[in-house]
Amino acid sequence: MLRRTLLLSPLSLAAQQAKELRITGLKTELKINPPREPNYDAIHKLGVDAGSVTLRLETNAGITGYATSTFGMVKGGPKVVQTILEEELRPLLLGEDPAFPKRIRAKLWRELEYHGVGGVVHFAISAADIAIWDILGKHAGMPVWKMLGAYRDRMPCYSMCGWYYDNDSDLSKYKRSIEQALSHGYKAIKMKTGRYSMADDERRIKIALDLCPRVMIDANQVFNRNEALRRGRLYQQMGAFWYEEPLPPHDMEGYTELARELDIRIATGENLYTKYAFADLIARKGADVVQPDNRRAGGVTEWLEIAALADAAGLELASHGGGSANMNMLLTMPNAIYMETGGPQKNMVNGEILAPQAPGMSTETA
Repeated sequence: MLRRTLLLSPLSLAAQQAKELRITGLKTELKINPPREPNYDAIHKLGVDAGSVTLRLETNAGITGYATSTFGMVKGGPKVVQTILEEELRPLLLGEDPAFPKRIRAKLWRELEYHGVGGVVHFAISAADIAIWDILGKHAGMPVWKMLGAYRDRMPCYSMCGWYYDNDSDLSKYKRSIEQALSHGYKAIKMKTGRYSMADDERRIKIALDLCPRVMIDANQVFNRNEALRRGRLYQQMGAFWYEEPLPPHDMEGYTELARELDIRIATGENLYTKYAFADLIARKGADVVQPDNRRAGGVTEWLEIAALADAAGLELASHGGGSANMNMLLTMPNAIYMETGGPQKNMVNGEILAPQAPGMSTETA
């Protein structure tokens, strides 16, 4: 018996052990961030109302799975997700075996059908999925990226730093934010466009490119199709790496037109819910880079399926957002090219973040 156990792979051992696991408790913690000096993209004001809800799933093995869902500008968002987790998901999750994340997802979708599986309901479902994978990794004694089958052990990252700021007509705050990111070791940055005129965009892009050779551009849904194409031609001519979310997420046909007309990479997906929306975008050839958000796209289980759809279509993938949950997923994906993040990173080497080594998702301290 001992010899047979030793011959089992880590995945087989994890599966064997997980048969005994059960989810026995669900706890949440709400956090509201104090206001700070705001920053802006083309349509949003961020930093005034922000917060998060942390989920803890407890098991009969004494292992706790963690996930955190954040909101950058919706004051009531964390409380709504907390209520969905405690009132709707708790009775559906208690007693479940976390070794069956796809079955659990199907159950949650079925039982929450009346609300739909978009919006803040999917924020809650995604958090539950991430916490479940955290449990499985901890129980197996492995980081989840290794347990799933890794493709790499580090991930290129860029800094989302080029925001709009109050009282910054000379763009000194904007320039300083890029310089600070580069001083932290980033080799690529992302900047916002579209809030003002095309001439203002051109001015901001030139500053960014003078400081950093790889610049991504994010328009945050602000344009109609004509303006998106007009400005996209400028961004392309100036040498930007990608052109992100120029149109509202529902305008799939518009994304197809842009991707056909422009040579610059079209990147989008942070506001799409579930693999079905991504499948529609991919089938329409509406993007060159798909960008799942781990709150909206469904957590680990859904992300893996989205990444496979994109890979099969020859598309690249980058995360919307950073942190350990995104890292564990991206490290398993052959078509992943970047993780979005910002600020100083302790484990960054030559513009790449090294893989987390702790068992699970490393979301306990996220």
